[in-house]
Amino acid sequence: MPVEATAEVCIGRGRHRRRLCLHPQYKSRHRYLVSLPVGGTDRHQHLDTRTSDPKRILVYGVTGSGKTVLARQIAEITGIPWHSMDDEVGWLPDWVERPHDEQRALVSKIVSSDAWVLDTANSHWCDLVLDRTELIVALDYPRLVSLTRLVGRTAKHVLTRKVFCNGNTESLRQALSSQSILAWHFRSFARKRQRIAGWQADPSAPPVVRLRSQRSTEQWLVALCEGH
Repeated sequence: MPVEATAEVCIGRGRHRRRLCLHPQYKSRHRYLVSLPVGGTDRHQHLDTRTSDPKRILVYGVTGSGKTVLARQIAEITGIPWHSMDDEVGWLPDWVERPHDEQRALVSKIVSSDAWVLDTANSHWCDLVLDRTELIVALDYPRLVSLTRLVGRTAKHVLTRKVFCNGNTESLRQALSSQSILAWHFRSFARKRQRIAGWQADPSAPPVVRLRSQRSTEQWLVALCEGH
């Protein structure tokens, strides 16, 4: 989804939501992966600084962590086009999963471009993405945080009958089924966290910014704004 650089971007939630003002002509040109406090004032994680000015960014995280929102925010700040992979790649109408070979063909086309922000990477085509990724931004929030967000989002979708993922909607029956997004959260949570840790420990993998709280994510976005 092409995005033009905007004059402001919203970060935070609820009463803590605020806007960051941006110059409308910002261009990516500065290093912005800096050391920021994570999870409190008494302990810090040094965010990776190996990549300066990345143009191909993968946002990855546990289900319900806010990957799509963050991908959109990064795109608004940097002007890099972002892609909703569930909409563009994963699903056909009536919740029919697109055949895997078609998914890989679509992903290959997306990642062949010079600049993009992706809001996830599925196991069927993750290898194609990693071969081109310059930075992984990983949302590794506690289960309570991501699950609470997911329950709230699912309830909203059920009540409003929001249309997404190529014309699909969620029903209460779907939300409570064994194939629901809520059930997927429990099945995939540990595996996704292990994958994040594996990437972070692998020197051959793209640099990883591992964000463990909403506060650390907001701080990273502030640094991203200041670096543009």
